[in-house]
Amino acid sequence: MNVAMVGAGYVGLVSGACFAEFGASVTCIDSNSERIRKLNDGDVPIYEPGLADLIRKNLEQGRIAFRDGYDEAIGECDLVFIAVGTPSRPGDGHADLKFVYQAVRELAPWLRGYTVIVDKSTVPVGTARNVRRIVMEENPEADFEVASNPEFLREGAALSDFMRPDRVVIGVETERAEQALRELYQPLNLIETPMVVTDLESAELIKYAANAFLATKISFINEMSALCEAVNADVLAVARGIGLDGRIGSKFLQPGPGYGGPCLPKDTRALVRIAQENNVTSRIVEAVMQVNEAQKERMINKIRGALGGSESGRTLAVLGLAFKPETGDMRDAPALSILPKLIENGVRVHAHDPQAMSEARAMLPESVMYFDDIYAALADADAVVLLTEWNAYRGMDLARVSELMRGNVFLDLRNVYEPELMRAAGFDYHCVGR
Repeated sequence: MNVAMVGAGYVGLVSGACFAEFGASVTCIDSNSERIRKLNDGDVPIYEPGLADLIRKNLEQGRIAFRDGYDEAIGECDLVFIAVGTPSRPGDGHADLKFVYQAVRELAPWLRGYTVIVDKSTVPVGTARNVRRIVMEENPEADFEVASNPEFLREGAALSDFMRPDRVVIGVETERAEQALRELYQPLNLIETPMVVTDLESAELIKYAANAFLATKISFINEMSALCEAVNADVLAVARGIGLDGRIGSKFLQPGPGYGGPCLPKDTRALVRIAQENNVTSRIVEAVMQVNEAQKERMINKIRGALGGSESGRTLAVLGLAFKPETGDMRDAPALSILPKLIENGVRVHAHDPQAMSEARAMLPESVMYFDDIYAALADADAVVLLTEWNAYRGMDLARVSELMRGNVFLDLRNVYEPELMRAAGFDYHCVGR
């Protein structure tokens, strides 16, 4: 099949590379000419384990190509996926669809034969019908249909999520469009991947509902972590005890400094906005968002309290800046909420992250000092704050850490280490909910 992927960002590159691996002929289109040049040279601009190798392999085999504009090739495509950004709109939290609609207006005149235009971006309910309206305005003679095929990719595990998904969701209005998408995803039949085929509106809402539910689990266990600290219970035992219940499940029950990233914050805000526009209450999701912000404030107070009530003049070695391990993504990372407030009060920050430091430089205060070596970042620190649970931080030489530090405070906001081990090593150890 011939596939076009409009947008060579995270979702577009992962999806395009995986469809090429499935055997499709894929063209990724993006307006950023420099990015396209690099991609055609095999230089992948984002970090995702295994993605660069997969793109280079399919480049060499001629199954994927990158272009910075539209041309007659669009008319040869069976499916055109829209995979551009839908950031939160300033002011109201709604998903900003200007990039989606711009892409549709630009590609519509190039449509020739029967084509299925597929929303891959996370978009509010009703977007697919607006896409259809725009195509009809721009190209009244076009033979096309619109479908919704939301992505469920976890950064750091995106290739496995795409190749071995829990399910594939398809929103369509005709059997013809359904069959086109089923044919594209046919390799997943070998592993009996469930295919959820539904209407356009339900498919659009499934993505938001899924992310809101995951955010709810995170905020719930973070609230429980505060209660555990108050009553001297262990949140990890609580999480295990409830997670073994098949109705609840253990995933997303890890306490920490709050959720972040490109999906959960944006999608919960958008879902609340969709509900408001339709005169429906969404008290649970609103509370989830409030708990998440409160958790970040609680982490600031935890750090301040561990430093004796004042952080002024102290040096913090911060391990991990990205919102999660195995990605360089800083979007809505807890570090962006926690560190600036500490810096305002006189903290010096020595930071390390295996992938996110270049992006962090543009988003954190200029005073932050960055170190390529973990132990160099620890030198003369009054306290360590472990913000992201990269594997590189799980096996540190604790004796060397203690020797390098000026103080002995260790704030483990991801519960990587065992309290007894850390206290035996001489640290004033603080974690979350234990």
